Amino acid sequence: MNNQDNIKVILATDCGSTTTKAILIEYINNEYRLTYRGEAPTTVEAPFEDVTRGVLNAIIELEELSDRKILNGEKFINACESDNDGIDIYISTSSAGGGLQMMVAGVVKNMTGESAQRAALGAGSIVMDIIASNDGRKYHEKVKRIRDLRPDMILLSGGVDGGTVSHVVELAEILSSANPQPRLGNNYELPVIYAGNKDARKEIKDRLDEKLDLKIVDNIRPTLELENLQPSRDKIHDLFMEHVMAQAPGYDKLMEWTDHPIMPTPGAVGEIIKKIADIEKISVVGVDIGGATTDVFSVFDEKFNRTVSANLGMSYSICNVLSESGLDSIKRWLPFDIDNQILTNRISNKMIRPTTIPQTINDLKLEQAIAREALTLSFKQHKEFAVSLKGIQQERTISDTFEQTTTGQSLVDMVSLDLIVGSGGVISHAPRRNQAARLLIDSFLPEGVTELAVDSIFMMPQLGVLSEVHLEAALEVFNKDCLIRLGTCISPIGILKNNNLFDYTIKNKNSEIVGTLKKGELLLHKLPYELFNLEIKPYKGIDIGNGPGVLLEQKIYGGEVGIFLDGRDRPIKFENEEYRIQKIKEWSLSTSEFSGE
Repeated sequence: MNNQDNIKVILATDCGSTTTKAILIEYINNEYRLTYRGEAPTTVEAPFEDVTRGVLNAIIELEELSDRKILNGEKFINACESDNDGIDIYISTSSAGGGLQMMVAGVVKNMTGESAQRAALGAGSIVMDIIASNDGRKYHEKVKRIRDLRPDMILLSGGVDGGTVSHVVELAEILSSANPQPRLGNNYELPVIYAGNKDARKEIKDRLDEKLDLKIVDNIRPTLELENLQPSRDKIHDLFMEHVMAQAPGYDKLMEWTDHPIMPTPGAVGEIIKKIADIEKISVVGVDIGGATTDVFSVFDEKFNRTVSANLGMSYSICNVLSESGLDSIKRWLPFDIDNQILTNRISNKMIRPTTIPQTINDLKLEQAIAREALTLSFKQHKEFAVSLKGIQQERTISDTFEQTTTGQSLVDMVSLDLIVGSGGVISHAPRRNQAARLLIDSFLPEGVTELAVDSIFMMPQLGVLSEVHLEAALEVFNKDCLIRLGTCISPIGILKNNNLFDYTIKNKNSEIVGTLKKGELLLHKLPYELFNLEIKPYKGIDIGNGPGVLLEQKIYGGEVGIFLDGRDRPIKFENEEYRIQKIKEWSLSTSEFSGE
């Protein structure tokens, strides 16, 4: 590994399922900056079946754009040996070949099962299913399910240390009976990570060691009150490299090229979000909406969570969004009326022609309406999953002292949320930045004071793996080139009954804006990314974060779009169809890039 002081030119790639993206980061004028970006189709499938072909093609495009020679054949030129050519370090992430697909198993589905799921998701995997002793399926049904899914890896957990061993041993017997075969390649044993009751290790080993590649790590739930996910996540990363990636076409060669282990793309995105939250001491929600899946990441009170809505996306999974949300939910965001059959046909066309882009303004509004519902549904799932530990005995009153909680409390607290980061084509490539801001506000419905940002060209995966190698460079590029700061959203909390919500003053040395926000209004003040002094005087019963009727004074940032004042109900409701269309048009006009102050 190079000394950090000597790293001046960084090459990073992200091998996606369809596109391989390459970026060049250089140390210029005493700071690290993104200088060039190239991309090429991913070549993990036939006819090429060699992921390095796509990587080389993306790098060749970088060479042409930057006028810097990086490759000598298939070898990297060392920047130390050349004044204007070469690189100091090469790193990569990957979700090609479907990414990392896992099954998890736990004794109790909503306790150890969910802890195992959190560990797997946090490591960047897609969780295909949770097998649990109490999931209602018969023994043979579980065996068949494991055989049919053919995961890349299995995480087995269950029982607190010192507790009963019989249930987790039974799960091991199910795995042994299934004897699952790996999805990629047939010349290696499927990896199984055991992270359960330490007293059951010998019996687990007796049942699984001969058939599967068993690895044993510390218990995920050593006690009911404690969740220990990191050992499992670290082992998942190791096995992802050793087994899964080694079987994918061309990855053995790619692993030889990289100066740091390849990370799963979602795991790398989670890594940069965790580091930003930790360093800036803020609460963050990040979202990546793709064609097939939507990933949501969050950090609240230093607890990181990630969920994958594997059936909610903007092309391949677009009909699932329609199925889960319903026609009326999608239509509520449209400023025009549309026949249900025409709407259904348009959505179906997108599914069978996934690479098409909107051709008219109404097509764009429809796509963004569907995106709002996909984001809303994904965030709802995330809030239900990102919860405090379940099954903990909590003392409340004398009568229910020994009652067990069956559902944990959501960790997602919208009032304490400091920053929302959006990425994915429909957000990052929205024709106007105010459309991206509106997508985030309408979908996540922030409360109190919340900053909004988008990933400019989806480089968070590369920066996530870079943060493991050179944190300073990753943070500098993240803040200066990756994040586009859209602005800040200010919204009152709770049920809004008054017509007048609050009086506000937004000012700095260059400007001062004074006004009153009314119930149902959505206003935009186009103010640049500078610090402003915000003063809000809420009317009786209205809370902006300090309590009902309490004055709020703090510093906030403008942005590429500006400062939003949102006086709409949570959730947003419409009295009738005519009123809905009127309000949608009104909000679009009041937040347009062309509206005046």
